[in-house]
Amino acid sequence: MASSTISSNSTTFIKKDVGLSAFSSSPSSFSVPKTKRRNSRKIVSVMAPQQSPRSPSTTGSVKTAMTMTEKILARASQKPQLSPGENVWVDVDILMTHDVCGPGSFGIFKKEFGQNAKVWDREKIVIIPDHYIFTNDERANRNVDILRDFCTEQNIKYFYDIKDLGNFKVNPDYKGVCHVALAQEGHCRPGEVLLGTDSHTCTAGAFGQFATGIGNTDAGFVLGTGKILLKVPPTLRFVMDGEMPDYLLAKDLILQIIGEISVSGATYKSMEFVGSTVESLTMEERMTLCNMVVEAGGKNGVVPADSTTHKYLEDKTDVPYEPVYSDEQARFLSEYRFDVSKLEPLVAKPHSPDNRALARECKDVKIDRVYIGSCTGGKTEDFLAAAKVFHASGKKVKVPTFLVPATQKVWMDVYSLPVPGCGGKTCSQIFEEAGCDTPASPSCGACLGGPRDTYARMNEPQVCVSTTNRNFPGRMGHKEGQIYLASPYTAAASALTGFVTDPREFLQ
Repeated sequence: MASSTISSNSTTFIKKDVGLSAFSSSPSSFSVPKTKRRNSRKIVSVMAPQQSPRSPSTTGSVKTAMTMTEKILARASQKPQLSPGENVWVDVDILMTHDVCGPGSFGIFKKEFGQNAKVWDREKIVIIPDHYIFTNDERANRNVDILRDFCTEQNIKYFYDIKDLGNFKVNPDYKGVCHVALAQEGHCRPGEVLLGTDSHTCTAGAFGQFATGIGNTDAGFVLGTGKILLKVPPTLRFVMDGEMPDYLLAKDLILQIIGEISVSGATYKSMEFVGSTVESLTMEERMTLCNMVVEAGGKNGVVPADSTTHKYLEDKTDVPYEPVYSDEQARFLSEYRFDVSKLEPLVAKPHSPDNRALARECKDVKIDRVYIGSCTGGKTEDFLAAAKVFHASGKKVKVPTFLVPATQKVWMDVYSLPVPGCGGKTCSQIFEEAGCDTPASPSCGACLGGPRDTYARMNEPQVCVSTTNRNFPGRMGHKEGQIYLASPYTAAASALTGFVTDPREFLQ
């Protein structure tokens, strides 16, 4: 078990099982047997079954404490109360699909609702080509054409199209990776329900909303009705406190959690992240945290909305939203506590995201390449972090280092934003000085492998340190490739040495 590897660390983890409680909306009933009336002063006492204390209610209903996820689904299903395990029809606020799953979803929609059917709400559907974009593969290119045809036919308001594959910058509507673009374009709002035909749709839970991935069949149904049948998941709560060390990023936190509970530890459960450490995280770091809950089997991840959330959304949406929060007495299936100040940089060794190890324990692993990108590790702050390591070292990379910004905005930030503490230099300047590859066109790149001509795809059995989210065999291309999942700090440090490297070697 990987957890035994971490046991040498200082105490960082406590699990507390608090159990699930079934709440009733009506008092327990009981009967008292009838007796003959007697002239006696003897008092006969009858004890009712023990009941949970509750505040008086003028309506006759009993309010039971709920978690954030339960509250969001209760609101979306127009129910006053929900408990884990209930199946409810939920009204969907946003449905997202992309070039890989969109064509299939549209086909199911037309088959079931009719060739001339109209979608339930053209302004609540977001279509983002991002996976297999910059390729000469005709079938991949045809997928984008299918998206375009459907959006024209249905007059979809939010279609982020790309027509010129030779120069992404001349496509003003094109964004890039769907999960990052959803946030940047203001489609992620507290208290709402967001579904997407991609498992990492859970990223949007960082905004205090219920966000999860669905299949093409469900998406076809949502396209026609705006509804979906969901089972209410129980919630695991992860409390992270302590000051975040300068050498850690959110990727380290989620690798710690997945290593602790395993890739099946949160199967069909909500993962709620709270604590002083979480409150200190930026929105992009919270997105990283929620992005990988599906790697633990989670149904969704969620972070309570706060001033950081509201500030991020100020210039991104004018749609009113209403955050919800877990009640003080809400019941969680389990609670996990971490002292983040005592954690060290981590990696997930091949071939599973829960194969956790300390980065410093893998220093003898020789690598062939480094990949920095994807919905997990291709955001602006991810590149700022990598640049910080490269600048601190003053060295050149020892292995090919591929950089794939998630979106057009991230790509522009890489070329325009000065890296704090680096004398006004931008990420692109630092990357060039370090000998990295020129930042590529924004997309999912090689994260899912893709057609053979996909930029940075592993077409031979190599060892790669990557900021992506999965390291299964064949994930980035070659089925015999080996992927070490890591934070941008650890990825950059590894690029500089040619071995898996603890970033503290350069950051201290």
